[in-house]
Amino acid sequence: MRRVSRLLLALGLLAAALPTLAAHRVISLAPHTTELAYAAGMGDVLVAVSAWSDYPPPARQLEQVASWQGVNIERIMALKPDLILAWRGGNPQRAMEQLAAFSIPVVYIDPGSIADIARALDNLARYSPHPEQAHQAARQLLKGEAELKQRYAGLRHRRVFMQFGTQPLFTAAGDTLQSRVLSLCGATNVFSHSPVPWPQVGREQVLLRKPEAIVTIGNQDRSEAIRQFWAPHLKVPVITIKEDWFSRAGPRMLDGAEQLCQGMAALDGSTLDAKKTEE
Repeated sequence: MRRVSRLLLALGLLAAALPTLAAHRVISLAPHTTELAYAAGMGDVLVAVSAWSDYPPPARQLEQVASWQGVNIERIMALKPDLILAWRGGNPQRAMEQLAAFSIPVVYIDPGSIADIARALDNLARYSPHPEQAHQAARQLLKGEAELKQRYAGLRHRRVFMQFGTQPLFTAAGDTLQSRVLSLCGATNVFSHSPVPWPQVGREQVLLRKPEAIVTIGNQDRSEAIRQFWAPHLKVPVITIKEDWFSRAGPRMLDGAEQLCQGMAALDGSTLDAKKTEE
């Protein structure tokens, strides 16, 4: 816990040293940056978001200016933002270069760990009308992560395959947020050494690695579909995580981590309480 306290102090000192650049018209171009903006106290200054920005509920009422089809540059310019929150992993580079050419500040948020999410919140405090809300959210994330590590430190080590699709069959490598969250629960990603962040894999590759459990996103119907997909060659427990909690690099990733760790604990017969409801 001392290490976490030192990290919290360092983040606080760094944030205090940064200039305040409070924004008045903000556009978010990814669902996770939308969630981060609200967590950082910027909900009142958001004027537009991307498709699938559905949390928190007020985000659903905002105009959508980006989707998998691209970014609506003309509409963004008409809205006259003084800050854009973007995602290198999902927003097209050409569109972002066009926006940068108009001298609109762009903050890219591509967290690779829960600590990175906390740092993103502290960074957003500079632009937020409620900076302390951003700092508090960051502190809560780091505290929650430390509590998870301590609480589940005794889990039996397991080799896990993270499955995010069937056609094609693909997974996450070690250099991803999801894989790092998996390690919080004492498990090892069987494709952790893949040089590609989101590799497409074959059935034989998975079977050769002999996973002891499968982690996927969705609901119980999804779990059953995964079991049927692998029958009869692989019969292991399937742990299902709420999709938004585990696929978006925002504050609710901590909820996804808790659900995942609880699922791993259940395999050991633990009776630790799970966080089952969305706050």
